[in-house]
Formats: sequence, C-alpha cells, structure tokens
Amino acid sequence: MSFRCTTCEETHENLPDIGVDKPDYWWGIPEDERAKRIDLTEDTCIIDNKHFFIRAVIEIPVLDYQERFGFGVWVSQKDENFYKYVENPDSDEIGPFFGWLSTNIDFYEKDTISLKTMAYFQGDGKRPVIEVEPSEHPLSIDQNNGITLEKAWKIVHFYMGG
Repeated sequence: MSFRCTTCEETHENLPDIGVDKPDYWWGIPEDERAKRIDLTEDTCIIDNKHFFIRAVIEIPVLDYQERFGFGVWVSQKDENFYKYVENPDSDEIGPFFGWLSTNIDFYEKDTISLKTMAYFQGDGKRPVIEVEPSEHPLSIDQNNGITLEKAWKIVHFYMGG
C-alpha cells in the first residue's frame, strides 16, 4: 500500500519500524568507563552488574494500515527475570515481566523514561512485545487507541531526519 506523505511530500510503500540500539542509561556512563562497566549485546544490557535491560518492541496499531508500527525500545528487568529471559530467549512460556521503560521516545513531548510496562515474550527468535501501562501519557494512549498512518510516518521522519 503506497502512502503520500504530508511530511516530505514523497510516496512511501512500506512503513518501517524504528528503534534504538542502547538504553538511555548507557549514555549516563562516562565514555572511558563503558567498556569496564557495561555488557551490551544486541538484545541485552547490564550496567555495573546491577541494572538489567532487555531490548523489545512497543507495537502501536495503525488505524488505516494493515500492519502495526513497531518502536524498538529497552526496558529494565529485575535480575532474576532478566536471567530467566537470557536462559530462555526463544521461549514464550516465561513472563510477562514488569519493567520500566528505559528509552526516551523524543517524538513525545512528555518524557517516556520510567513509564510502567509489561514485557510479553514471544519465542521463535522474536523480541518481547512491550505493553505500556494504561495512563494519560500520549504513548500509552497511542498504543491503546492506535494512530493514523500519517502520524506513524511523522514519527519515522522525526527519527530518520526526513
């Protein structure tokens, strides 16, 4: 399905997912200390052996499009839940686990750091899906009510500089 974008005036074919490769807390560690204090993989992050994060996806329904919009984020986990996931990365029989959103999605004017979430594990090599706790936060409202395709493209352009 093609879409003529009101942001860039171009015609787009497929809506991409957006994501970040590090939890925001990674940036709070001085650059010269990161190698000693942080263990970062594509899907997990441990800081100072006491802060545990997993990479996951917030899925937002798109009202006028057949696919959902995915935003790759990081959420904190208790150490025992983190290691349960690390030991069973392809299991859909663990969780769901509570976590704090550890990615600030700058598109939203209100800070998203520390929103309450639940991580649902899918197995089959898929990243966990994050459900933001229902609240008055615009991200929570968007996840619960859906967004237009136009808004999804605005988010994409916000992050991809278009």
